[in-house]
Amino acid sequence: MIAGAVALGLVACSPVAAAGNESAGAARAAGQVAAEPRLHPVSGLAVVPLKVVTKRGAHVFQVEVAASPLEQERGLMWRNAMGADEGMIFPFSPPRRTAFWMKNTVIGLDIVFIGPDHKVLNIAAKAVPYDETPLPSAGQAAGVLELNAGRAAQIGLAPGDTVTW
Repeated sequence: MIAGAVALGLVACSPVAAAGNESAGAARAAGQVAAEPRLHPVSGLAVVPLKVVTKRGAHVFQVEVAASPLEQERGLMWRNAMGADEGMIFPFSPPRRTAFWMKNTVIGLDIVFIGPDHKVLNIAAKAVPYDETPLPSAGQAAGVLELNAGRAAQIGLAPGDTVTW
């Protein structure tokens, strides 16, 4: 439940490209059924699978995608709960140095900074609700993953591990 993302260097966030209506129409015309994206019941954001590979093995989360600057600013603010295998991903294109804070964030989080190679750069573990102290990435981040506080340690997530979405 990050209150917002603070991009160092004031670089604007880019939304993730979504398939347009033409692509869906072409798939239907070809006899293919286009899968509708699953939307989160609270945020309305698209939910996608995200895979983490640690020394202990692979773990799959269902994560909300905060793609636009407005979605990234809101993040998990004011949310009271999140499932153990849920999270939120903040994709950045192009990758950038960034910092997150916990303004207006009710639940504790692990904030996982992911490099352009999809390797974990660093983890701000057990970020404190409502704390406005910036928690920075340890390099250029292509994405930031928010999980429930302590969840990264539970699955053995560490810098160098792989995250794909």
